[in-house]
Amino acid sequence: MILSVLDLSPVTGDATQAEAVRETLKIARAAERFGYHRLWLAEHHNIQGLGSPAPEILIAALTQATTTIRLGSGGVMLVNYSPLKVAEVFMELEALAPGRIDLGLGRALGADARTGGALRSVGSDAFPQYFHLLTSWLLDASGKAPIGDEHPLHDIHASPAGPSHPDVFVLCTSEESAMFAGQAGVGMVFAEFIARTDAGPAIAAYRRAFRPSSFRTEPWTGVALIAYAAETAEQAWREDAMRRAANVSMLSGRRRRFLDPASAETFLNEYAGTPVRQLVEARTIAEDAATVRSRLAEKAREADADEIFVMATGPSLGARIGSLELIANANRNAV
Repeated sequence: MILSVLDLSPVTGDATQAEAVRETLKIARAAERFGYHRLWLAEHHNIQGLGSPAPEILIAALTQATTTIRLGSGGVMLVNYSPLKVAEVFMELEALAPGRIDLGLGRALGADARTGGALRSVGSDAFPQYFHLLTSWLLDASGKAPIGDEHPLHDIHASPAGPSHPDVFVLCTSEESAMFAGQAGVGMVFAEFIARTDAGPAIAAYRRAFRPSSFRTEPWTGVALIAYAAETAEQAWREDAMRRAANVSMLSGRRRRFLDPASAETFLNEYAGTPVRQLVEARTIAEDAATVRSRLAEKAREADADEIFVMATGPSLGARIGSLELIANANRNAV
């Protein structure tokens, strides 16, 4: 099973957002050391518990801090930006680490509507048009499909020029977005931890809709989910309490951070037997490493996914790195 890592630069304990950003550098080095295939970084705005609004900056830093692992965005919220600027940023990243850069694109804002306004987002309806412009500039800059003279933007080119371009993916939470990715002929990753529904139907829709393109001749799919491993299932469930409590608080409109497992358990007890807690816990993977690996492999089989992205979660940096190591070792030993 091919495993990769998704990191949101979470703020754990009493750390600051700035510390969370620096911790992502350590997560990346650890993920490379443990043999993960990719590390993707998310974009979120105006969320106190997450520290990375600009994955492209972290990717740039990581091109110099790693040597083998693929680096990418999971994802850039395209409608917040100029497609030309995104093309230039990622062509520059490709120049820094040729053959190691992934450009995962999201249709959402990565923020609430008011924050989206502050970002000058044009809204998700513009995504198809922005996507077409962006991919045209990438293919043009790499020399793979130069923009013809008949195109209204034929005299505008993204810099720096190739000879390669990032691999392109669409992040999906619905069958509709999955079909768009398939029709565009790019990879797709289903964000199951956001959608809170199984990835299988969306992946099937993507595969049915797939058309070969300049980016990809065969369909490719991934599933991103949250999984946490410890030495025992009991330890994993206990240490995962802060994340479960944070999710319950968000879904119930009481968004808050938890600084220790005890306060998280107290909060969760307030929601004992409620649908929102049942929803969160039904989709929780927090077990010993062998069980986590088995559940991830089952998810890959059921969804027909080519790759699984594991969110680097845990109550502390050490716990997050330890979980990734345990999962990687279990996967290696299962081969």
